[in-house]
Amino acid sequence: MSVSSGKTVPFLTQEILSHLGLANKTAAWGTLGTLRTFLSFSVDKDVQRLLRAITGQGVDHRAIVDVLTNRSREQRQLISRAFQERTRQDLLKSLQAALSGNLERIVVALLQPAAQFDAQELRTALKASGSAEDVAMEILATRDPSQLQECLTVYKHYFQVEAEEDIKSETSGILRDLLLALAKGGRESYSGIIDYNLAEQDVQALQQAEGPSTERTWVLIFTQRNPVHLIRVFDQYQQYTGQELEEAVRNRFHGDIQVALLSLASVIRNTPLYLADKLHQALQETKPNYRILMRILISQSETDLLSIRAEFKKKFGKSLYSSLQDAVKGDCRSALLALCRAEDI
Repeated sequence: MSVSSGKTVPFLTQEILSHLGLANKTAAWGTLGTLRTFLSFSVDKDVQRLLRAITGQGVDHRAIVDVLTNRSREQRQLISRAFQERTRQDLLKSLQAALSGNLERIVVALLQPAAQFDAQELRTALKASGSAEDVAMEILATRDPSQLQECLTVYKHYFQVEAEEDIKSETSGILRDLLLALAKGGRESYSGIIDYNLAEQDVQALQQAEGPSTERTWVLIFTQRNPVHLIRVFDQYQQYTGQELEEAVRNRFHGDIQVALLSLASVIRNTPLYLADKLHQALQETKPNYRILMRILISQSETDLLSIRAEFKKKFGKSLYSSLQDAVKGDCRSALLALCRAEDI
């Protein structure tokens, strides 16, 4: 991706986000990420090690992977800045020149701010046939409000168009309405108070919706209510009708909107399980879908990848780490395994 100014891409993004008051926001990954802040962090040592890795006789892939998959995203940004100051070279461009294929893509993603990575993945999906709704759903539905705002701001800056405009032009019908509703970030926040009356009203609205308004009623409730409230709606729907809400979706809807509503229901019920399912599907293809593996492992490595690993093992009876070991080939294997981190017994 080209940028007109002489600044490196990551720091231009940081500059954009700083105007939103989001650049210095503390990461909310707590203890559920596989990748934590490296406590013995020395930016000078890391710069020197990366410099040796790309200027020695032959590129030292192991050293590059070891540094970048053992530092938080914030620490990687500090390394990039220090590398630029000490060598007058752009670390991202230097590594791109030294690497290729999937390992190059992983390294680029690791060195990008999270919002830029999401924006780029969203744009690629919207412009590529066949994957728009799947990837857009994943990014728009699983990011918290501040992450989503950052992504959409960066999207507009780099691509000179609002993400909503691309959604309008690349999707259609009720699926477009659903993705636009998610992109607006209008989902209610959980206040800590359970509104039993609203839950009952929503269940009745879902049951009674008929004709042209059916899809819009379901989309509105699925995209505007907070997940805690929706779980209650899902449970009450089953109590009142004797039918799981997902089964009702299968009976009432068809095609893309059915798939989208089922995906959204899965995100609402259990986001780590939803992402574990996506990883499993990516590993089951004849050739692993590296783009999905990279996107989820990188984007969730500092948030909830431990939870995703637990759901993966629970559902499929085999650890994510072992599954990656068995399926993934090539020079990116060590990087993906490093992000996954460890075996689940």
